[in-house]
Amino acid sequence: MLKEPDHSQLLAYKKFLYLLLTLGILGIVVSVYYFVWLSVPSTIMIKAGVDQELDFKVPAAGELYKDAIEVSGSVSASPETGSSVYINLSRPVTIKANQVDQYKLQLKLFGMIPFKEVDVEVIQDLRLKPAGIPIGIYVKTQGVLVVGVGEFEGEDGQKCSPGKFIFQVGDYILEINDEAVNEKKKLIEKIAHSDGQEMVFKVRRGGSEIEVKARPEANQNGEYKMGIWVRDNAQGVGTMTYIDERGCFGALGHGINDVDTSTLMSLSKGTLYHTEIIGITRGTNGTPGELTGFIEYDDKNIMGDITANTPRGIFGICTPDIAKSADYEYLSLGLKQEIKKGPAQIICSLGEEPQAYDVEIIDINLENDNVNRGIVLEITDPDLLAATGGIVQGMSGSPIIQDNKLIGAVTHVLVQDPAKGYGIFIENMLVH
Repeated sequence: MLKEPDHSQLLAYKKFLYLLLTLGILGIVVSVYYFVWLSVPSTIMIKAGVDQELDFKVPAAGELYKDAIEVSGSVSASPETGSSVYINLSRPVTIKANQVDQYKLQLKLFGMIPFKEVDVEVIQDLRLKPAGIPIGIYVKTQGVLVVGVGEFEGEDGQKCSPGKFIFQVGDYILEINDEAVNEKKKLIEKIAHSDGQEMVFKVRRGGSEIEVKARPEANQNGEYKMGIWVRDNAQGVGTMTYIDERGCFGALGHGINDVDTSTLMSLSKGTLYHTEIIGITRGTNGTPGELTGFIEYDDKNIMGDITANTPRGIFGICTPDIAKSADYEYLSLGLKQEIKKGPAQIICSLGEEPQAYDVEIIDINLENDNVNRGIVLEITDPDLLAATGGIVQGMSGSPIIQDNKLIGAVTHVLVQDPAKGYGIFIENMLVH
C-alpha cells in the first residue's frame, strides 16, 4: 500500500527552494552592483582644454552640468534643464572642459536606479619630469612624538609609571608649562629638572589639542622620569617621483609613518639629501628586500626642502641644480581612466644613473579605499629581477610610465611575491 505524501513537508521544501533561488538572485544582483560600483571611480579628473574619452562600459547614465564643458558621444540634452547633459557610460563619451572647475555627475543604473554621485574635477594640463632619483630623507616632527608608555623602578625599588593613563601612543607633546617643545632633548631636560613638580603638557591627540597634567617621579639614580618613549625625527631612503616646471617635487607615493606607531608623522621641517646606493638586499618570498643608501647630512648635499608629508607622498621644492639636472624630459599626465593593462616602465636607480625597467600593469583599481594601491604591477625586466628580486624598500616613489605618459609611482611590494607590488595614480600625487 502506497503512503500518501506529506503535503506540509512538500510545502516546506518548496519554500526552501524558493528561498535559495531568491538568495541566489539577490547575490547575483549585489555582485553585479558591486562590480559596477568599482568600475566607476568616485572622482574623475580631466585636463582642461583637452578632449578626454571616458569608456567605462557600465550600464549607468546620468546628468552632468555642462557649464564651460563640451560633451560628445552618448549624450543628449536634459529634458528638465538646459544646463546639463545626459551621459550614457555604456558607450564611449568624450568630454572637454575649458577651465579648471568641479562638477557633479549623478549616475543611475540602467538610467533608473539611483547609483552613485561622481565628482568630476578639471585640473590644469600639467607636464611633469619623471625623476627616479634616490633621495635621503630627514624630517623633524612638529612637537615630540610619544612612541611608547612604560614603567621604571622608582627610588623605593617599586615599579612606577607616571605617564600611564595620561599620555597615549601617537600623542605629540607641543608645550610644557606654556613653553614650546620641539626637540626630544629639551623635553627630557625639562622633565629631569622638574624636581617632581606637577607639569602641564599641551598635547595634540588626533585632530585636537588638549592639556594634561603629570608629575614626574625619580628613578633609583634620583633622576626624574615620565616613563614615556619619544621621538623627534625620522630618516630614510626613497625615490623622487617627479619635478614640475616650477621646481617642485613629489616623492615616495606614500607618507612617512613612524616606525613604532605607524602613524603619519606631523612635519615641522624636512630636507632631502643626495644619497648613494651602496648595497642591495634582494627580496625573496616572505622577506622584503632593501636598497641601502649612504647619506651625508651636509649642507652641500641638500637636494631640496620637504614642505608636506601626506598619505599620498612627500612634497616640496628642489634646489635649482636638481630641478635642471633630472635626465628625463617633461611628460604629459596619464589619468587613471587612460591607463590600460599591459606593458609599462618604471624609472629607478640601483647605484648609477636612473634607468627605465620593464613592468606589466596587471590590474587597475579605479575605486580603491587605499589611495596608494590603485595600480597593481609586476616586474618583468630580467636585469631588475636579477639585481633586486623585484620591488624592494627604497624604490617607493619610482615613476611609472606608460605610452609616454607619467601614470603613477611605485608604493608597496607584495611580501609573498616581491616581483609584484602596488602603485599610486599620479593624479593622487597632485592633491596635497
